[in-house]
Amino acid sequence: MDPSFIFNHLGEDRENYKYAVAPPIFQTSNFTFENVAAMRSAIKDEMNNSFYTRGSNPTIDTLRRKVAALEGAENALVFGSGSAAAAAAFMSQVNQGDHVVAVRKPYSWTSKLLSNTLPRFGVETTFIDGTEVQNFELAIKENTKVIYLESPNSLTFEMQDIAAVCQLAKANKLITIIDNSWASPLLQKPIDLGCDIVIHSATKYLAGHSDLVAGVLCASNKIVKKIFHEEFMTFGAIISPHDAALLIRSLRTLAIRMEKVQKTTQAVVSFLKDHPKIAKIYYPLDRDFPQFQLAKKQMLGGSGLFSIELAVENRDEVDKFCDALEGFILACSWGGYESLIFPLCGLDDAENYKDNDLPWNLVRISIGLEEPEFLINDLKRAFEVL
Repeated sequence: MDPSFIFNHLGEDRENYKYAVAPPIFQTSNFTFENVAAMRSAIKDEMNNSFYTRGSNPTIDTLRRKVAALEGAENALVFGSGSAAAAAAFMSQVNQGDHVVAVRKPYSWTSKLLSNTLPRFGVETTFIDGTEVQNFELAIKENTKVIYLESPNSLTFEMQDIAAVCQLAKANKLITIIDNSWASPLLQKPIDLGCDIVIHSATKYLAGHSDLVAGVLCASNKIVKKIFHEEFMTFGAIISPHDAALLIRSLRTLAIRMEKVQKTTQAVVSFLKDHPKIAKIYYPLDRDFPQFQLAKKQMLGGSGLFSIELAVENRDEVDKFCDALEGFILACSWGGYESLIFPLCGLDDAENYKDNDLPWNLVRISIGLEEPEFLINDLKRAFEVL
């Protein structure tokens, strides 16, 4: 389906909304019925009928249709955060005594879900180096139910051969879940490569304006229906109709934003590669990245998130560099219109994040919509303080 049609027309149903160009926001908790027969009919299929907004709402349903189409999925659910989408995906597929194979160094809260929360209910996870397909095969046990991918991850950007891992999973009758937040649905199509469930932190590129938190889950009708009637309705981690409308607005500019971000990132990475204060760059579309050929094979381009290792001797110099930046905002997220910088040593005293084996001099950079010259000049000024 043409992305332009998805962004601007799919799910709009303007004939139902007095032909308004922008769909209205259904800011209501529940819906009324003319008679008991109509109510009875609606509740039989609550996922597709507006009955109570914790389940279905016309504004959110428009968003669901758009995101599912972008991912090439049959259906989608929208959650209050990416972490909620991830939790629902895993909990829908495992029971007590089951086993998960997951890539090492996943997103921090996914890691906590797999390492701390699910073990309380008898679910075990084996974390592996996902850059080699055989590592997945070696980790599979008789009680394995799920293989989890994050390609690439959002700190050091290791990737997996998605098609090969999904082929292995299908041969062993396992469900595959992948976090596709880094690439966005425009630059990587995991379902076309064989994945069963695709999740996103929609807070990032899908929303793109740093003004809402949301998550999405895309899969077959069968999987989505199962999750809707269990984890989705039970835990109630929903998005509001107003935030859904903001996400619909954001999707209309997704292609334009990603094109701009890609070009600017290429320019900034090219500048950093030759700088003496850069010890290492982590970016899948950099020709010197160890998995560059895999990135070219399974992605249509690169997003704006990458990491650098500063060639400095102590944390004070990392602080000094980051504090000297003016065009880059110091913050933890990514994927918005603004460029961000996030030093890993900023987590040194945080209880929830201190257990990691990442380099202390690692600094993550998210490129926004500023001009490349503006960002490069800002980096030059910051390097001068070292």
